[in-house]
Amino acid sequence: MSSVAWIAVASLGAWGWLLLGQGFFWRTDQRLPRRETPAVWPDVAVVVPARDEADVLPLSLPSLLAQDYPGRAEIVFVDDGSSDGTGEVARALSERHGGLPLRVAAPGEPEPGWTGKLWALRHGMALAGARDPAYLLLTDADIAHRPDSLRELVAAAHANGLDVVSQMARLRVVSGWERLVVPAFVYFFSQLYPFRWINSAGARTAAAAGGCVLLRAESARRADIPCSIRRAVIDDVSLARAVQRSGGRIWLGLADRVDSVRPYPRFGDLWRMVSRCAYAQLRHSVLLLVGTVAGLALVYLAPPVALFTAVATGDAAAAWAGGLAWAVMTGTYLPMLRYYRQPLLLAPALPFTAALYLLMTVDSAVQHYRGRGAAWKGRTYARPEAAPDR
Repeated sequence: MSSVAWIAVASLGAWGWLLLGQGFFWRTDQRLPRRETPAVWPDVAVVVPARDEADVLPLSLPSLLAQDYPGRAEIVFVDDGSSDGTGEVARALSERHGGLPLRVAAPGEPEPGWTGKLWALRHGMALAGARDPAYLLLTDADIAHRPDSLRELVAAAHANGLDVVSQMARLRVVSGWERLVVPAFVYFFSQLYPFRWINSAGARTAAAAGGCVLLRAESARRADIPCSIRRAVIDDVSLARAVQRSGGRIWLGLADRVDSVRPYPRFGDLWRMVSRCAYAQLRHSVLLLVGTVAGLALVYLAPPVALFTAVATGDAAAAWAGGLAWAVMTGTYLPMLRYYRQPLLLAPALPFTAALYLLMTVDSAVQHYRGRGAAWKGRTYARPEAAPDR
């Protein structure tokens, strides 16, 4: 066989493994597990870190204020050094909409060794802890919750003895670039962290989705969160690992009641979302970067390249292997497109999207070595940690 055919066969073999041996990552059926009504609903504190979020708060914060929760709950809103009046907007929305009581706090600039979001969470969790809640709901300022979201999260944690219940919020998909990039973002995340592996008994894989994390307060104290992960840029995965290491049980799945309202109308916005932490996920390792680029090329780019080359040269073996690998890839992407209610005709374009992610990952490394890594809302973390051991 030709070298092109051998590469196509290798790609097909990789897709055989991904299809059956990677926790069925491509399925979208990991939703909230069994729920059970507690005899007494526990107290919950909702902690919302926010930096320059005045524009999205009118779309998200009222949904938290309107939570239909049978027990006692409050919102601790932490204004993380905003320059756009975020704290004032939060207070005004609370006065206008009523609902759950809301406190606004401002911790000031982070101390050395802390990332901004975790510094804000530290302050908010400390304020919430003064009232000794049983659970903490850590949710981002751009996340909107259905009225029963908090109730369902607590019922799932109670019924299954879970220390973390996290949902991957359904991201906004409106613009053309969002349609092309966003469903693939969740697809790639679930490939890296298969939800079934995370949710199985005795799991070794740990991850969470930072937009919606229900955390048992006792588990947070046992894992020393957020102090133990204070330098992490990918804080959600770090949080899940810390809880798992301390003996806690984790659950992660796709959301039906939680949505992100943050828009990414321009391609540059999506590029920055991915590239700001992609190299941190690779632990700033050149070897991991090279391996990731090679892996993406073999798994996602080789099938269409092999097929088109085979058609031009008459290489039947390369055409067969490349075409079948592309077909398997396309099939695994269909459930995610259905979840996002997007045209299924986008599925064959996954190799193009993967090429964009490859370039974003390389750009993340370039920005890191230029001292601009992990830049977010006016803050830059030159050498952040992806998921520290402590």
